[in-house]
Amino acid sequence: MDNLKESIILGIETSCDETSAAVLANGRELRSHIISSQVGTHQKYGGVVPEIASREHCLHIREVIQQAMQEAGVDFADISAIAVTYGPGLVGSLLVGVAAAKAMAYAARVPLIAVNHLEGHIYANFLEHQDLEFPLLALLASGGHTHLILFRGHLDYEVLGRTRDDAAGEAFDKVARTLGLGYPGGPYIQKAAASGNPKAFDFPRAWLEAGSLDFSFSGLKSAVLNTLNTAKMKGEVLNTSDLAASFQLAAVDVLVQKSLRALELYPAKTFALAGGVAANAMLRELLKKEMAMQNVRFVYPSPTLCTDNGAMIAIAGYYRFIAGKHASWKLNAVPGLNL
Repeated sequence: MDNLKESIILGIETSCDETSAAVLANGRELRSHIISSQVGTHQKYGGVVPEIASREHCLHIREVIQQAMQEAGVDFADISAIAVTYGPGLVGSLLVGVAAAKAMAYAARVPLIAVNHLEGHIYANFLEHQDLEFPLLALLASGGHTHLILFRGHLDYEVLGRTRDDAAGEAFDKVARTLGLGYPGGPYIQKAAASGNPKAFDFPRAWLEAGSLDFSFSGLKSAVLNTLNTAKMKGEVLNTSDLAASFQLAAVDVLVQKSLRALELYPAKTFALAGGVAANAMLRELLKKEMAMQNVRFVYPSPTLCTDNGAMIAIAGYYRFIAGKHASWKLNAVPGLNL
């Protein structure tokens, strides 16, 4: 089989609370994409409970993989390689996916491909925009990570900045919980902010030292909490929509301005947005406007591909597969894996 022309990759994702599998043909044709979400299970706890997440993966991973293969019309004899997320993420959740992928790859006698979850988020853009040009700058903003990354080519990248504390999505979740809005926080904050005044509260932006491309959102999160506590002690009732809108503007402002700073330092032909926070409409619109002014192509995945999914692991796995980057049978979960 010619790896460059004929390849069918089975991608598996179980890093947090989505059990997902996808079948990708030739790095372009997404033949199936199945996601079993646990959001409803974890909502009553206000966040993901690791033990419950890993148990749910055990219950659903077999049926998710079977459904993906059936929908794609393939069996193990057709599979060229099996790609799986091995980190970062919740260790119990990761282990379920890694164990399943290793067992299937060994039995089917096909290569095992280890994929970094963060890399997968970026590569989700290549599923819908297959003509992206390098150098490419990427902003990854999710529940656990916020990174600015320069891609000089496939699998050739450099992390320019990352969060020093809370990730952007984590801040959205925590502020939404503080405001009593619900989980996951991003959609609830966006909905509440739609009817609020973004200038009602002057929340801080953490720019850090001059020239830094790192992020910090813990101070912003604490500012919202302190504002609420101060009002409560005074017997005041604050407008939730105004709080959500002001918080959202502060968070998005930092993401956009840091991105523009990175573009100044590292000129690129393409700017890609990725991760769960990529679904935020304000962030998309502001980046779209700014990138148009810079004559830089701006792309982002559709909502389904912004959250954790097997399709992004399949496409990232495809580029590792054709580069001959196979994992050993000793592959293990690495919950704290970095780029």
